[in-house]
Amino acid sequence: MRNGPAVRRRKLGAELRRQRELTGLTSLEAARAVGWHQSKVSRIETGSSGVKPADVALLLDAYGVSDPELRALLGALCGAGSADAEGARRGWWYAYRDRLPPAYLDFISLESEASRLRTLETTVVPGLLQTPAYARAVTRAALHDPPPEQVEELVRVRLARQSVLEGDRPLELCAVLDEAVLRHEVGGPEVMAGQLRHLMKTGSQGHVRLHVLPFSQSGHIGITGPFVIFSFPRIADLDVVVLDHLTSSLYLERKEDLRAYGAAFATLRAHALSHENSLDFIAGINDGA
Repeated sequence: MRNGPAVRRRKLGAELRRQRELTGLTSLEAARAVGWHQSKVSRIETGSSGVKPADVALLLDAYGVSDPELRALLGALCGAGSADAEGARRGWWYAYRDRLPPAYLDFISLESEASRLRTLETTVVPGLLQTPAYARAVTRAALHDPPPEQVEELVRVRLARQSVLEGDRPLELCAVLDEAVLRHEVGGPEVMAGQLRHLMKTGSQGHVRLHVLPFSQSGHIGITGPFVIFSFPRIADLDVVVLDHLTSSLYLERKEDLRAYGAAFATLRAHALSHENSLDFIAGINDGA
């Protein structure tokens, strides 16, 4: 269990090590190929030190890795943004690097580069699906007497995050929502009604799947609390589970943790309503409000 930045460095290092081993090079031979000391390659591969995008590019060149998607993904894990329009859109968060907590920035960067996201929510609508009014109400409730300008900046960040659901290759989002998420009148009846309508609209997109876990099935929620599973293109070993707490986030990366949370999500989804029935369920709550 590590903090966010360490997880990202470690996973980047593990993939760079795998690419080196595929070429048959030792760490000493790789270091000589790029003009470094062996210790630098070792520190990068173990995740004990950060690495610059240019250094990642040097190693990938030495390993003969020409796949542009793989190079872009590994570059993103060390903070590099792609030069194309898609990369620029997904690297928007870099402008906030001096104004947001490092753990939140790391969460956003993982979210920006993931290809699939699975999440269980038990109290609030996932950030990627929130309306501005709902996001504003949640932000005010989460902070102690926040200044208005802080609230507005955090809301702008939350809404900007939603760009991952747009474009030619949007993030695939699958969310299991406890019925309580839909019943809590966050921000009041009008705000909640608008949020429910937004869920129905967003849920009509092919890459967004919603599954409501009714109160009648709530016993299954005891498997675990809220969590997010990030999956990345091409490399299953880069998957990360994130558990949010009041003052911090925990990042789980062990294979046994990934298997456990993957199985928990599959179980919860199986007990939840289908996507189509979930949209009808949300519509019924909204009509009855």
